[in-house]
Amino acid sequence: MRDIERTLKEASNFRILVVDDEPSLRGVLEELLGDAGYYVETAESGEQALERIRNSTFHVVLTDIRMGGMNGIELIRLIRNMSVQTEVIVMTSHASFATAVEALRLGAYDYLMKPFEDLEAVLALVKRTIDKIRLVIENRNLIENLKRKNEELEHLNQSIRELAVRDGLTGLYNYRYLQEALCAEVGRSERHGSPLCLLMIDVDHFKQYNDHNGHLDGDEVLKTISHILAERARKSDIAARYGGEEFCVVLPETRSDFAIKVAEDVRELVETYPFLNRDKQPLGKVTISIGIAAFPVDGDSPRALIDRADQALYRAKTDGRNRVRLSSDASESPGRTPVAA
Repeated sequence: MRDIERTLKEASNFRILVVDDEPSLRGVLEELLGDAGYYVETAESGEQALERIRNSTFHVVLTDIRMGGMNGIELIRLIRNMSVQTEVIVMTSHASFATAVEALRLGAYDYLMKPFEDLEAVLALVKRTIDKIRLVIENRNLIENLKRKNEELEHLNQSIRELAVRDGLTGLYNYRYLQEALCAEVGRSERHGSPLCLLMIDVDHFKQYNDHNGHLDGDEVLKTISHILAERARKSDIAARYGGEEFCVVLPETRSDFAIKVAEDVRELVETYPFLNRDKQPLGKVTISIGIAAFPVDGDSPRALIDRADQALYRAKTDGRNRVRLSSDASESPGRTPVAA
């Protein structure tokens, strides 16, 4: 009993339209298919059928070939233009078998010969047609599910890739990615003869801020500065956490004058940001110092650029902090001497 109920429930999800100008045949098919659990509507002409198809969805259309007005062949053509999802079964007599073959060429699923000798054969053909539609629907759903799963998997893989190259605290690129990206950009600048600048950034008196406010508030400072860097950077720029309270920004296709402007913008944004207890810092605010190195003037390798930007940062520190210094503005330095942050 439960299997019968399940079959009827499934069958009722499919809508069938019977089109024939003979009322008795429409009645027989409506009762036959309705008893099998299908939702059935009827139409007495091709024109009426077309109107119902326009206003509703039918999975299967059983149509006579020869009717007054619009015939079954023309109806098939119009149905195919409106919905490739609808399957058509044509009903024809032996005398118009050639027309049934033409209907098949136009996309009809199958045909029935009138008069019907066995109504069970009609039901069997309708069931096969429904099974085909169900299979198409299941395949389409399967493809959509696979597509969705693939998209979810790609999103997950992308997230994993991002985690591998991002700093956990700030969300900027990490040290490893910076090294790889800087090598790639230096190589590109060498090949194309294009400029490149590197910013080395350090938070002034950061240890003192941590000592007075705690590491959690210190982390908030680092995250805020990271956000400022990310907002100011162009899509082609690479902002990374170098380590501790130090950051690097790679500026491809950038000359020194524009790099100075970018650095000054970032320095001013940090200087004016209302950090917690900023007035207790030695400078009365949270500030950063920035050193700039340019390719190829200050170095023709990633290591050389980092060293020269680091030396310029050291000079910004010794000159009083909260300032920007360009490496090529000073003579060669023998190396960086430790300076309080």
